[in-house]
Amino acid sequence: MKYIEILREGERVSEVYLCKTKQIAKTKMGKTYYSLTLQDKTGTVDAKIWDLSAGIDHFEALSYIKIDGDVTSFQGALQINIRRLRVASEGEYNPADYLPVSSKDIGQMYGELLGFVKSIKNEKLRTLAESFFVNDTEFVKEFRSHSAAKTVHHGFVGGLLEHTLSVVKLCDFYCVHYPILKRDLLIAAALFHDIGKTRELSDFPENAYTDEGQLLGHIVIGTLMVDEKIRRIPGFPAKTAAELKHCILAHHGEFEYGSPKKPALAEAVALNFADNTDAKMQTLTELFDSNAGNHDWLGFNRLLDSNVRMTTEL
Repeated sequence: MKYIEILREGERVSEVYLCKTKQIAKTKMGKTYYSLTLQDKTGTVDAKIWDLSAGIDHFEALSYIKIDGDVTSFQGALQINIRRLRVASEGEYNPADYLPVSSKDIGQMYGELLGFVKSIKNEKLRTLAESFFVNDTEFVKEFRSHSAAKTVHHGFVGGLLEHTLSVVKLCDFYCVHYPILKRDLLIAAALFHDIGKTRELSDFPENAYTDEGQLLGHIVIGTLMVDEKIRRIPGFPAKTAAELKHCILAHHGEFEYGSPKKPALAEAVALNFADNTDAKMQTLTELFDSNAGNHDWLGFNRLLDSNVRMTTEL
């Protein structure tokens, strides 16, 4: 298979790709054309179908399509001009080739995460964590396969698990270094902080915001999910419930970043820092990986609010 990351200008391509998006548009002269985003596990590429009169079968977004076309360049980015297209038949493609997947072993990561669940000494918090990560098979399935974002960071299968595990590990380190932190509360909050993304974002290959995600957002959704399970645990302390939910509600740190509350507990501050650290370091990792060997300035990054480049090799 000719993956998107190795396409070069001037090449002809005859391959199956996932049609991530499809838009119908018109040229300045009023002629209808299709604008597509094609995807495989290595990335995405813009594509255009200028001539709809022949050789273009009916298809919809999220279809696997067999295309023949030419790789060109437009405003510095690669683009495929498609001449022929048909929907691919089952057996012509392997879905695993078209979805971005974590480079880390999902089973191993989940095993590590369960180790942190078991390490929670507070019986009520451990029971709550187990109600999600051990006993709720549907949740576990969604959590293991979900992304942590649509595009910004960890936007791949297993991304939510990878991000959560990183945040938990950072929080575990903070607990050793800063004795004021209550480890059980912080580890539980780290485990739960992004669980709302299992409902904020749809499953792959779509990986798009759901209606619930658009209307509520993952912070509120996750808090409601935790609250629902807390109510099923007899004798769960009200103060502990409030502190845990506060950590989730405040984990983005600022109102302008989507947090309904600013951190008011040491554990909420620590969770905000851990979440922010992992999100930004992963953003840089993905940016540098996609610009391997390029030590020039890479342009303005919205999450980092800065023009960035790789460090000069010593």
